[in-house]
Amino acid sequence: MNQESRTLIFVYGTLKRGFCRSQFLENQIFLTKATTAPHYTMYDCGEYPGLVVDVAEGIGIQGELWSVDESGVQLLDEVEGVAENWFSRDTIELISSFDDQIVQAYYFQGDVTHLKKNGSNWTKQS
Repeated sequence: MNQESRTLIFVYGTLKRGFCRSQFLENQIFLTKATTAPHYTMYDCGEYPGLVVDVAEGIGIQGELWSVDESGVQLLDEVEGVAENWFSRDTIELISSFDDQIVQAYYFQGDVTHLKKNGSNWTKQS
């Protein structure tokens, strides 16, 4: 039996359940709430957050872990503007029972110099 490939994706902003872009995960599998290792900073980009690696001053970011099929990953890449270099998809380190598995997240590629740090949890409903 050929099992479809799935990717573990950590979401931390508008893709979370109940937020404005959660519909893009409606056919995927929600696994659990999760928190990253303290190596990241989340910035307020206005209507959405932007996550960057920040090993020196980072904190644990709260979000959700999803199991996403191949077509879902392609859709999320489009939604997150990967081809346009708005965000990139790469591995992320979680503090959870999934810490021994490869998990990916979307990282902001823009300039954060003048953006406000958001803290550990995105709560803005747009």
